[in-house]
Amino acid sequence: MTVKLILAQTAGSVSVRENIETARRLIGQAAQAGGDLIVFPEMFMALPQSGQPLGSVAEPIDGPFATALSELARAHRIAVASGFWEKADQEPDKAVNAAVVFDDHGDLLASYRKIHLFNALSVRESDTMIGGRTPPPIFSVGSLQVGLAICYDLRFPELFRYLAGHGADLVIVPSAWYAGPMKEEHWLTLLQARAIENTCYMAGVNLCGTSFAARSAIFDPYGVTLATAGEGETLLTGSVSSKRVREIREKLPTLSHVQSHLFQD
Repeated sequence: MTVKLILAQTAGSVSVRENIETARRLIGQAAQAGGDLIVFPEMFMALPQSGQPLGSVAEPIDGPFATALSELARAHRIAVASGFWEKADQEPDKAVNAAVVFDDHGDLLASYRKIHLFNALSVRESDTMIGGRTPPPIFSVGSLQVGLAICYDLRFPELFRYLAGHGADLVIVPSAWYAGPMKEEHWLTLLQARAIENTCYMAGVNLCGTSFAARSAIFDPYGVTLATAGEGETLLTGSVSSKRVREIREKLPTLSHVQSHLFQD
């Protein structure tokens, strides 16, 4: 079975309400185009606002933002994934940097808390965010097994090897990848490298706008570029097939050749 994947590259807003309306518009367009899964970027729920604690916009998974996504998924019969600010009761000024996925009936398929917070290049996410401590999930969309990671996770290959080793055919990466010297090159190179080394599809959806690198992209299990975006808002589409994954892994069986036991302390 082939899954029609749609990446919603958008600028987003500081307003949760405005972003729900953007989701409504883009999910409708994706459904009309025959999409099976639409993915929104990291931070899509609300862009961080200077002087406003992230905890003030964070919600539980059954709060208004995630509920709106669930209802839109059910109404349009399309699976929906998005970045999400999850409420952190232990540190109320902070938010958990998370992602949620709903199936085409609106039921929660998966949630993930970003493991690697971006404390680099003059940014310190740990000052305002809380990360996760458990491996990312794998969930099904049709016959496809889909893994989930978030932004800075992309720089840590062991996470993607874990997902591939546990059966992921595709890994989606909602991101707020900042613009800057070499950042766009790192983004595209790492997405392609993770596809090649794990013989799986990689799909990175990024925020656009002045602060972010945009350039959302989909790579197939052989590293072939299926689709790339420029700098503006767009719906990026790619067809993803578990058959293609099997074919590549038969002729390039690198996952079965892994000798990780030789490198353990």
